[in-house]
Amino acid sequence: MDQDPIGYVYVQVADRVEQEIREGRLPPGARLPNERAMGAQYGVAPGTARRAVQELRARGLVVTLPNKGTYVVTPPRT
Repeated sequence: MDQDPIGYVYVQVADRVEQEIREGRLPPGARLPNERAMGAQYGVAPGTARRAVQELRARGLVVTLPNKGTYVVTPPRT
């Protein structure tokens, strides 16, 4: 991840995942990796990955189902 001192790393991760969703690399229904795997994939701590998922939920891009995982939903139009 970019070590931009102004931006938060979790926002950068969320932005990258959002880009993957909008480009179709993560289609609706795709399951996101767990926090540990997502952290490893993006080179961040699991807590940072957790915050990124929270940000994606706030943006309306994913939904987390208890004991099931986090899934991509149809993104809202911009």
